[in-house]
Amino acid sequence: MADIDSSSAGALRANMDAKDFGFTRDETYSRQVEQYLNPLPRSVVRPDEVQLLDGEWRFELDPEDRGLREEWFKGHEYKRTAHWPSSIEDYMAKAVEQARITGPLAQYTPENVVGWYERDFSIPKPWLADPEHIVQLTFGACGYETRVWLNGVQLSTVEGEPVHYGEYTSFSYELPPELLRPVNRLTVRTADTLDAEITRGKQESRVYKRGGIWYQTISGPVRSVWIEPVMLNRLRSRLEVITSIEDRLVEFVVTTRTATPGTYNLRLVVTSRDEALAPVVSEFQLQLEKGVKRQRLVMYLPSAKLWSPDEPNLYQLTAQLTTPGGDISQIATHFGLRRIEARGRHIYLNNEDTYLDGILYQPGTSTYEQIASHLHAMKALGCNLVRVHIAGIDPRIYDLADEIGVLLWVEVPSPHVSTQRSRDNHWAELMRMLPIVCSHPSVVILSLYNEDWGVQDIQFNVLTREYIARTWAYLRVNYPQLLVVDNDGWRHVSTEGRVESHLLTAHIYRQELGEWQEWLDRLAGGENEGVAPHPLVVGDPFFYRGQIPLVVSEWGGFGFFEYGGAAEMSERVAQIEAYKHELRQRPIAGDVYTQATSIEQEVNGLIDPATGELLVPEGLLYSAPPGEQADDGR
Repeated sequence: MADIDSSSAGALRANMDAKDFGFTRDETYSRQVEQYLNPLPRSVVRPDEVQLLDGEWRFELDPEDRGLREEWFKGHEYKRTAHWPSSIEDYMAKAVEQARITGPLAQYTPENVVGWYERDFSIPKPWLADPEHIVQLTFGACGYETRVWLNGVQLSTVEGEPVHYGEYTSFSYELPPELLRPVNRLTVRTADTLDAEITRGKQESRVYKRGGIWYQTISGPVRSVWIEPVMLNRLRSRLEVITSIEDRLVEFVVTTRTATPGTYNLRLVVTSRDEALAPVVSEFQLQLEKGVKRQRLVMYLPSAKLWSPDEPNLYQLTAQLTTPGGDISQIATHFGLRRIEARGRHIYLNNEDTYLDGILYQPGTSTYEQIASHLHAMKALGCNLVRVHIAGIDPRIYDLADEIGVLLWVEVPSPHVSTQRSRDNHWAELMRMLPIVCSHPSVVILSLYNEDWGVQDIQFNVLTREYIARTWAYLRVNYPQLLVVDNDGWRHVSTEGRVESHLLTAHIYRQELGEWQEWLDRLAGGENEGVAPHPLVVGDPFFYRGQIPLVVSEWGGFGFFEYGGAAEMSERVAQIEAYKHELRQRPIAGDVYTQATSIEQEVNGLIDPATGELLVPEGLLYSAPPGEQADDGR
């Protein structure tokens, strides 16, 4: 990419043609083209070509787990093909339906799901011409356990893992040049079990069986895989953003990966899409050793507008790392300036008291296009907040929420038992999530656990409570751009009379309006018992006097057999309106209705999961503040 001169407004846009991002479109950088700059499940892009490896792969199920012993990665005759991305469970369902699989495999259970995938690929010759570049292989998500071989040789991830664990976030490999051939063989082994100590979210396990609110496991290659040329000395495609809105200061946390020690120059360029803000440039010199380094850098943007659901103002960041030899590595993304705070009884967005009109969302196996349609529909319902329920989603959804102005509440997919190993897995999953979600102004709340899942001993086990307290303290210091909830729904952890959470949340499912009113009164009155199915706070005594915002983070669920309530949609609409009215009559900071779309047995959705069409009137979940009359759009 051409160098950028900050003296000329719009210079960045003039230099950021679509071709700079590996596209052949004739249009210059515009909002329309920008929608296509990121065809992959990631939020930070590079100006290089990308070659997708999606499509039909050679495939074999390995129910007896023989492949490692028999060294299939050295050569194996695969009898089937499968599409990448997809899940092994989806493959099995289609294969059985089409009678392509019979015998023992037809009863293949998820207790020990092992699948082998293989394909051949070639690398464009120009990628290999520059010794300062290397080819990187990236998996958008695959799991839960993934091993990769190139031409029969096992690879380790950029983080040095011979085996990658996790199924919700991306991971990468550098392809050793000495292993590359004109035609290369890529072999992938994925494995999953019903292990309750790994981060499962709401997938069934040995503890929680499928049915009710527990769903089928999803194993294998669930997102795209691709190769791209990257610099040996480079910026990694991860970014975190922290803003000080009063001073219009933005702190960017970048990550470098270098093979050559020396003095590097890092240049940050910020522009606005409407050209209202002239390009702002800051340069920094870094003395880097070999390896990976995180670095915080601050820029002053005096004319920048704040981001909010009503005004989702976004800015473009381009970061360029120049090596001692003059080579340039570059990443680009958007960001917004905003602050989220919990003070007293209220939640403040950009110092304005903001009530959270939320909805619970479980994307399940929905495609990216379907999830995007759901997000638009949830905003049409009047929601300014979407709680993505203990699931990993395509990072482009975070981009979309940034664009259209929707607050997101994300959650660490939980294990299902409380052990030291489950806590270690939980921490590892959290560390994988943070670099992905923390550049997005839309992501404002993060839950560590939900309803004791994975911390069932929270009331009696000091080690469990200490882990939660340490994790909350770590996030409070290092990630001030997030509000953090310790254990959503009930049994929040109290240490010395302070809840280890920014919010005091309760899950309240009541079928009768009178019961609903009574439980809300108890909650607002500071009671610990009788305001949720279990005690609201555990640990040291906690005395509520309005020092922390109250959020009813699950309610309703009308239509699902376990929650009761109105079954007919017209009656459900009236019940929702009545329940929302009661919420706004009390000192409560927000609420989250259950739920957006139906999933498996949980048929209580307000949006058609296939089409994204609303099944209820627009604006239903918007609640006008007390004393204000809602207009026709609620």
